[in-house]
Amino acid sequence: MALQIQEKNDFQYVDEGTGEVLLLLHGLFGALSNWEDVVAEFSPRYRVIIPLLPIYEMPLLKAGVPGLVSFVEEFLAEIGLTEPCAVLGNSLGGHIALVYALRNPARVSRLVLTGSSGLFEDGMGGSFPKRGNYGFVQERVAYTFYDPAVATKELVDEVFNVTNSNAKCLRIISIARSAQRHNLAKELHKISAPTLLVWGLNDTITPPVVAHEFHRLLPNSELRFLDHCGHAPMMERPRAFNALLLQFMARCPGAVTS
Repeated sequence: MALQIQEKNDFQYVDEGTGEVLLLLHGLFGALSNWEDVVAEFSPRYRVIIPLLPIYEMPLLKAGVPGLVSFVEEFLAEIGLTEPCAVLGNSLGGHIALVYALRNPARVSRLVLTGSSGLFEDGMGGSFPKRGNYGFVQERVAYTFYDPAVATKELVDEVFNVTNSNAKCLRIISIARSAQRHNLAKELHKISAPTLLVWGLNDTITPPVVAHEFHRLLPNSELRFLDHCGHAPMMERPRAFNALLLQFMARCPGAVTS
């Protein structure tokens, strides 16, 4: 399905369906399209909202996890969303979701994390993006997935264009370093919202040991692994990911704490 992108002031976002809100947060090299299969499956029953995070445009001094969490708070205020919602995050988006939950516990009914940063990540396979090197970018994008075929030319071109811009690269590096510095190990015990961890068994960026550590530190969490799957389960194994998410949403009423 082609996502309908809306604009309001400086915000671009997807807002599909009605009902309980699912707030979806993409990763560092992510895009709204990463969540297409989730939108298709859930928008008939839920209101699915995805803000486009200003990763490549935000002021350099704010380019980090706290700045992105503030952006999400400003976006939700702009669209007038005040009720608690289920927050889903992939990679950097999971990190943002966790900090958002710590800052706004009464507004998070449930959390779903997949390949989340916040404890450990190997962002670009141990190195930052190299400008103008298409082969390197192709290899790193493929590294995100179990099946390299998921790293389509369109996806590689998109990342290559980003890494070819000095201004965008500076922001990527600033945000990546912020994510590595902003370790949440000592704070996760404060999050009481029911949390589903969906992890690719073949994730090389946030390996399975990271998922086990999140599960240990988040008091109300459950962990599910998907085999033959890398860092973005909702893209690589969408049917299995959606099935786990449906079961979790049906099973967990979403306790909200103040």
